[in-house]
Amino acid sequence: MNENILEIENLTVSFDGFNALNHLTFTMNTGELRVIIGPNGAGKTTFLDVITGKVKPTQGKVFFKGRNLRKYSEDSIARFGIGRKFQTPRVYLNLTPRENLEISCNRNKNVFQTLFKPTPASEHNTVKTLLETIGLVAKADIASGLLSHGEKQWLEIGMLLAQSPDLLLVDEPVAGLTDEETALTGELLISLAQSHSIIVIEHDMEFVRQIARKVTVLHEGSVLCEGSIEEVQNDPKVIQVYLGSTEEHDK
Repeated sequence: MNENILEIENLTVSFDGFNALNHLTFTMNTGELRVIIGPNGAGKTTFLDVITGKVKPTQGKVFFKGRNLRKYSEDSIARFGIGRKFQTPRVYLNLTPRENLEISCNRNKNVFQTLFKPTPASEHNTVKTLLETIGLVAKADIASGLLSHGEKQWLEIGMLLAQSPDLLLVDEPVAGLTDEETALTGELLISLAQSHSIIVIEHDMEFVRQIARKVTVLHEGSVLCEGSIEEVQNDPKVIQVYLGSTEEHDK
């Protein structure tokens, strides 16, 4: 069995002569929670776009569980076991959290079937467990549009989990959240890391300190530094290009 769930070799992505990613090499173990940080323009979003097949590399290779992803579509890559959560929650606001999760559990089910056909017992149990996991049992049957921003983020994470991915890609999950929601989101991701491999892109350094085991710093499309949060924070290169300016921005 391949110990690395994700291996990226010499990855370059060029847009009109500009290298959004520049000879980037990256590996991640199965079962790992990895946090990716870096200043705006470092290549973080393009990094996720290449993994999910939204963008094809100009050069280099991306392997997921030993499989080269280059020739596969976004849909195929998702079926292989990669789930992505975007910055803005993508949920059906007029449906309840329970109904959103029911749709996600069965990709062949549409909104009509969710609303008007009975839910199989196995799916009902899965949805019940997911509602407990994301802390939305008490709000399972209200319109999702009435949820707070943080609760919508948790719901979308639950919708990803419903698809049973092996690798979760989570893009800035605490942007716009309250301090309490941020802490609860960290607890949720730490809990999920017991059974999933997770990559988190984040700017909020307090949140990074809460969840990080290993941090990868991107700069100008390449890996600048990797290590524990303490090692990264004390690296002079990181302080110069990222942490110093970010801390000033966050004040």
